Amino acid sequence: MTFSVGLTGGIGSGKTAVSDRLAAHGATVVDADEISRALTAAGGAAVPALREAFGERYVGPDGALDRAAMRTLAFEDPAARARLESILHPAIRAASDRALAAAAGPYAVLVVPLLFETGGYARRVDRTLAVDCPESLQLERAARRSGLDPGEVRRIMRAQWPRWRRLQVADDVVWNGGGLEELDAQCAALDARYREAARRAG
Repeated sequence: MTFSVGLTGGIGSGKTAVSDRLAAHGATVVDADEISRALTAAGGAAVPALREAFGERYVGPDGALDRAAMRTLAFEDPAARARLESILHPAIRAASDRALAAAAGPYAVLVVPLLFETGGYARRVDRTLAVDCPESLQLERAARRSGLDPGEVRRIMRAQWPRWRRLQVADDVVWNGGGLEELDAQCAALDARYREAARRAG
């Protein structure tokens, strides 16, 4: 099995910026959000179970999950959120495992926004890496990228672990509250560290 790093961080922290840089250094990136989108797209493997669990109103005319409607329901109804997770998380984990097993780079990066919150992922990786930045910057980036209003972003942030808790348990931390040169340097150092760890792991 390829040496693997679990990459996480709050919404708007810059997980993609970090994973893109590690990929540029040669790492194989497996993104749980991309897997989730594929599973819930038109013809996705999870759509029949989601349709049965939640009804046609949460499936769009194109046959894909209505992600905005489902996000609203999940935040408002804890039971619905648990039902959604019971369908999606096992399928995402299984697809992630297959992708990690097929990884060809010197090491693999598994990007999971809820790496620590969702049981099972952290045990699947050799190291954990948290991307960190000020919460004000998270709000700004997330609103700009996704078009969500600040209240919606804050609601998503409240569903995630607070910064201090994530930083407390992560093996490694990359600071993304500065400039791109600083981020580039940190990612280059992490790449060297993970290559060496992968070499030692054999």
